[in-house]
Amino acid sequence: MTTAENPVVSTEAGAVRGRHEDGLTVFRGIPFAEPPIGEHRFQAPQPLRAWEGVREAYEFGPPPPQDMAFAGRGGQLDAPTGDDWLTVNVWTPGTEALARRPVMVWIYGGAYKAGHGGSPGYDAQHLARAGDVVVVTFNYRLGIEGFARIEGAPANRGLLDQVAALEWVRGNIAAFGGDPAQVTVFGESAGAGSVASLLAMPSARGLFHRAVVQSLPGTFFSDELARDVAAEIAKEVNLPATVEALATVDPRELTSAGEALGGKMGEYADRWGRLAPTSTPFSPVVDGDVLPTTPWQALAEGAGRDVELLVGHNRDEYRLFIVMGGQFGKITEEQAAWALQTFGPGAGGEQTYRTAFPDAAPGELYERVQTDWLFNMPSLWLAEAQVAGGGRAHVYELTWAAPGAGGSLGACHGLDIPLVFGTYEADLGNLLFMGSGVPDQARELTARFHSAWTAFARTGEPGWPTYDLDERLVQVLDVKPEVQPYPEEVSRRIWEGYEFTPMPLLK
Repeated sequence: MTTAENPVVSTEAGAVRGRHEDGLTVFRGIPFAEPPIGEHRFQAPQPLRAWEGVREAYEFGPPPPQDMAFAGRGGQLDAPTGDDWLTVNVWTPGTEALARRPVMVWIYGGAYKAGHGGSPGYDAQHLARAGDVVVVTFNYRLGIEGFARIEGAPANRGLLDQVAALEWVRGNIAAFGGDPAQVTVFGESAGAGSVASLLAMPSARGLFHRAVVQSLPGTFFSDELARDVAAEIAKEVNLPATVEALATVDPRELTSAGEALGGKMGEYADRWGRLAPTSTPFSPVVDGDVLPTTPWQALAEGAGRDVELLVGHNRDEYRLFIVMGGQFGKITEEQAAWALQTFGPGAGGEQTYRTAFPDAAPGELYERVQTDWLFNMPSLWLAEAQVAGGGRAHVYELTWAAPGAGGSLGACHGLDIPLVFGTYEADLGNLLFMGSGVPDQARELTARFHSAWTAFARTGEPGWPTYDLDERLVQVLDVKPEVQPYPEEVSRRIWEGYEFTPMPLLK
């Protein structure tokens, strides 16, 4: 039942009341599983108990406990507090039962340790309105609660939360005007890693039909590495890495253990290798059960054959971290050599890069190899695996430069978020557009993103050719978008034959 004043929708667990907002109907903070506390803590998400009457869905649910020091944040999030972390939010052009609009389900990023579906940067009103689609965002457990590999708990609890949210979509979204047979999952950074993981997870099969992967990180942990990292996290609070022990610590206080370890991971280089310099002790774990293999292996073996894939990256991904770390223009030859030796593909990686980019300054090499290792090659390799496994993929690269920070950011990591959502003055958009205003070029690119992303959600075609292993055509997104062979061919050749396997425990 819907009225002009207070739209009410019936879900499997009970009725919810949303609001009309600027031509849309918006529902916030609808639970999709029981709060993961008490006996449910560190366990798979539990089925939601039904409620009586009508539940008001006016405010976003509380964010999950998270690393407040990440990306320079401090203090408290401007969001509700509480334990009901597992909630969904819906933006719909209308709740007519027969509308059957395409559904786009957003999975936020944040290094698997920060973020929430109610973040202002993910306000989906522009996307829903422009594409006549239903957009869903939701919360999933992060950090120790969601990803630490601890005894007595299933691995990848944050991913299991995502599966539960998609099950909620399947069972309820028709009542919000969406088509449960036309669901697209999309995400950026750790959200992209989550989408890629879902493609490889048996429990997620059939819950979505298309996938958009924006800047896929290549970091997936082996079970041995994940257990070793979890043990070190638990030591920060003088406890063993078990459910019984860690459940004695308040979830919001326990985040400090992950933050503490993140600040000194460099000390573990002899055991954790490439992971140690990242300051990010969480990633999906290839545990052989919840996540049987890496996404690249799964897709190459045909796991994504029935799912249409759109995947891409930004040209200057790692620039964001260099600028935010105050290192831009200050990288030394020694730092460049370290990065090439640490992140290059194989023992000869440093010389290969120097030969391939003979005129590159130390800062360019430092950035290039980390951009390639962490985001660009994992993203491209996902498309290649999808094609090799008999599926279809479309590929893009964003090359338009962010105007903020004096123009130093380039086409950096995260730039696609405010462009996709049209949220230029929220969250990361504050940095990417700071001091520059919002140029017309940004609004034009947002219109292109809206058109391509929603067309893909509706038809599986974003407006450019599929990627193949002969021509390797991709859509370059810039002031003048054009289709051309993959622009980073030099890097692709350097990494040709490299496999992104689970990160190992070295000793």
